[in-house]
Formats: sequence, C-alpha cells, structure tokens
Amino acid sequence: MTQIADRLRAILETLPEGVRLAAVSKFHPVEELMQAYDAGQRIFAESRVQELAGKVDAMPKDVEWHFIGPLQTNKVKYIAPFISMIHSVSSMRLLDEISRQALKVGRTIPILLEVFIADEETKSGFSPEELPTVLESVLARGPESGIQIAGLMGMATFTDDREQIRREFHMLSTLYKEMKELFFPDCANFCELSMGMSGDYNLAIEEGSTIVRIGTTIFGERRY
Repeated sequence: MTQIADRLRAILETLPEGVRLAAVSKFHPVEELMQAYDAGQRIFAESRVQELAGKVDAMPKDVEWHFIGPLQTNKVKYIAPFISMIHSVSSMRLLDEISRQALKVGRTIPILLEVFIADEETKSGFSPEELPTVLESVLARGPESGIQIAGLMGMATFTDDREQIRREFHMLSTLYKEMKELFFPDCANFCELSMGMSGDYNLAIEEGSTIVRIGTTIFGERRY
C-alpha cells in the first residue's frame, strides 16, 4: 500500500456518513492521483484550468472533477463540458458566464456560491448580506439557466485561533440553513456546504460541512 493510499484511508475513516472528500490534487502529478484513485478516491479538486484539462485526459473517465480556486470568466468554456461542480462562484459576472457556457454545451452545472467569512482581505466571495439578493436573481431565471445552485462554500481565516475558525464555520453553516429554509425548502439539490481543509476539516465537519477539501494531508507538500 502506498503512503498516499494509507493517508487517504486514514482520513476517510474519520469522515462521518454524509461527508464527502474532495482530494485537492493541484500541483501533483497524475501518478500520485492514480494512487489515490486505486485506493478508491473518485472526487478530485483542482484550481488551475490548464492543469485540470491535462489531468482530465489522463485520468479514468469515472473521476468527478471539482473546481475550487479563483476562476476567470474567459476560462469557463474550457471546463464547462465536463466539470462536476464549481465551488468558487464569487461574483455575478462569473455566475452569468457559467450559465452561458453551460447552455452552449447543453449541460446544467452544479455550483456553490462562495461566501466571504474570513478576516482576510485576500479571500473572496459574496457577503452574507448580499446572498439573498443573489439567490433571488438566480432563481428568477427559472430551471433552464444552465446552473444549479447546490449550496455554499467558504474559507476560514488562516490562523492558529481554533475558536475563530469555528466561529467562521458556524456563521457559514447558519447562513446555509437560513438560505435553504428561505429559498430551497423543498429542493433536495441545495444540499452542499463545502468548508474545511487539511488543517481545519474536523472543525468544519462539527459545524455541518458536507464536502471537505483536503490536499496536503493526502499528497504531501505541493509539487510546483
């Protein structure tokens, strides 16, 4: 058994039912992804379009690809034909372009709206206050928009203060529940809360995360 497979299985054993693992494979070669694949992992997450496109061709066809990083509008067309979920939808401009490109290829792409919850200017996302207006605008387009809002995504502050991280995750979890009650009370598709990475995923799970994004703990330090 490889070290990657061992580390992967150790993480999977800690995940409760209903929580999925997106293995963050950016900057790691296909050979290492295949070690995780052979150990049973099927969801991989990337943040660079060019790197992702190359891996899609090299990996088995049953892999579920998630995009988790900043996404430029002019790059959406390259991933629209195959992407399983886009976590990092942080602006109406990006959302509109995903809708356009999804309709062009005859797909409905699940997306997560990124919410700004951290005490860091480098993070991005919609503010909690503007989220209801965004959802109203998107839902007014009807079911033929090419996008399906599957939930929310957020990144906590990069800090050693575990209580601050927990507060931020709790804020996003509360917001998720409020938006579900207001806009998706009878919609089973609005069901994902993507939060938690290698250093804080246990806190994220305790606060209700359904998808954790873990890379370093599985693959080791990035290969640049």
